Amino acid sequence: MSDDLLLRPWTHADAPALLRLYRSTPDLGPQLPDLSDLAAARDWISWTQVPGNAIFALTERGVAIGSVGLSAIDQHHSTGWFHYWMGQPGRGRGLMCRAAATVATWALSPMAGPGPSPHADPDQAPGLGLHRLELGHRVNNPASGRVARAAGFVQEGLQRDKLTHGDQRFDVVAMARLATDPQPSLTPIRLQT
Repeated sequence: MSDDLLLRPWTHADAPALLRLYRSTPDLGPQLPDLSDLAAARDWISWTQVPGNAIFALTERGVAIGSVGLSAIDQHHSTGWFHYWMGQPGRGRGLMCRAAATVATWALSPMAGPGPSPHADPDQAPGLGLHRLELGHRVNNPASGRVARAAGFVQEGLQRDKLTHGDQRFDVVAMARLATDPQPSLTPIRLQT
């Protein structure tokens, strides 16, 4: 694992980096709320911290370059909605594939129980114990589909005309990864929960 890369919870100190990423990466507009100023960036970061979310900044040398995590975590059904995005400075290097695989594997890993686990990886934080992660990506975003497949997600279907961006409707590819699915063989990124 590279010491330059770290997945960690977003903090309000990341707001300037988030704002720079949003402004320099035009295709983040449809994926995020309007982050037109630092106050809006701080509001989005506050949303990442609410119960039911487990959302991490992907940082390189301490600066946020992307985001990966889960929202709508449902412990009763052991499910969560998985999502990710990468700012322009981090694209094209396979980093989001590794980050998505790391967080998905963590989320599907057992939660910490009483006493030491004989099978626990001492370098990995206890997981969320979820069984199923779901995501959807627009058909006009094949890069997102490549990330999902690299992170172990399997296509389950097509949701027609699901999303609207501007005056256009888009089909969405529905994908999922189960705790029983094979783990991807990508090099994990250090995860701080």
